Amino acid sequence: MAHCIHYGVCGGCAVDDRASIDKFALLASALSRAGFADAPVLPLVEIPLRTRRRVDLAAARDGAKISLGLHRARSHDVVDMTECVLLDTRLVNLLPPLRILLRSLAAFRRTGAVIINWLDAGPDILFRMDADATGPDRRNMIAFARTQGLLRISIAKGADEAELVAMLAPPIITLSGVPVEPPPGAFLQASAAGESSIIRTVLDGLPKLTAKSRIVELYAGIGTLSFALAKHARVEAYEGAADAVAAHDLAIRRNNLSGRMSVFVRDLARRPVKMSEFSGAAAVVLDPPYAGAGAQMKNLAASGVARIIYVSCNPDALAHDGAELRRAGYVVENSTPIDQFPYSGNLESVVVFSKA
Repeated sequence: MAHCIHYGVCGGCAVDDRASIDKFALLASALSRAGFADAPVLPLVEIPLRTRRRVDLAAARDGAKISLGLHRARSHDVVDMTECVLLDTRLVNLLPPLRILLRSLAAFRRTGAVIINWLDAGPDILFRMDADATGPDRRNMIAFARTQGLLRISIAKGADEAELVAMLAPPIITLSGVPVEPPPGAFLQASAAGESSIIRTVLDGLPKLTAKSRIVELYAGIGTLSFALAKHARVEAYEGAADAVAAHDLAIRRNNLSGRMSVFVRDLARRPVKMSEFSGAAAVVLDPPYAGAGAQMKNLAASGVARIIYVSCNPDALAHDGAELRRAGYVVENSTPIDQFPYSGNLESVVVFSKA
């Protein structure tokens, strides 16, 4: 019997046996393709099932039928999800009432998306619909938020900026002891357990630091790694999404961390941090998007920073970016595979590079 009734139809899982994809070998292969044939790879960290706290669901309307779930493999069709061994059960339990709400929304004509983040005290939901929201839509959403115990509910047309519909309680996620109010639909690590494993591995990879040491962090988001790093050195962080930076900066100021941390809006694809801007940094930590660090890698590799800690969610991008570092004379100190995406070929990993 398959691990999920949707297996073979839903595109979320590539295999039926979690162990059939050797994630240790995936990381070793990526590093070998980068030119690090004998790179040390630590044992695989397995994240438990039913712990995923973030999901981006596709929605489709066909007359009275509402489908809400993930896309079929290699298709735009939506599989109507009724169970998932990856998601926190509380997220799965939201699906039936969400379908009822979607059926009532004039803003939802044919297609849309529902992004759910489970924060410290409950769910935060962003609807991205294909038409403008009406007054009745907003009233129905507020009623839904109250009934389902939501912290916040927001709506946007397509890729437009999100509009707050209701905030019933502070939408807070605590990052390394610091409360942060993320923007609607913000990127979070998929699970709290995965986040903890990544942070622990990144911190283990830091060089010897003093209170005056400086860490440069790239693709910092809302501060998932930043607030942990700031306990060990001064942090200079860069992130391209202005709303994430606003949340990050507000948390810094509210928690009196301005003397330890700073965060800047910067599109690292169009305006990479310059080689000279890395000067004096004890370490660089980066958690780039799925496609990798792109144009930023050339300047980073040429910077000569003694320690670079690369957090990857894509072995292919890691192989490409790692090759840039190898050509610049870096070696792999250690690497850790973290299976935060069971039943798929996706792999989270943390690789510690040092200048040879």
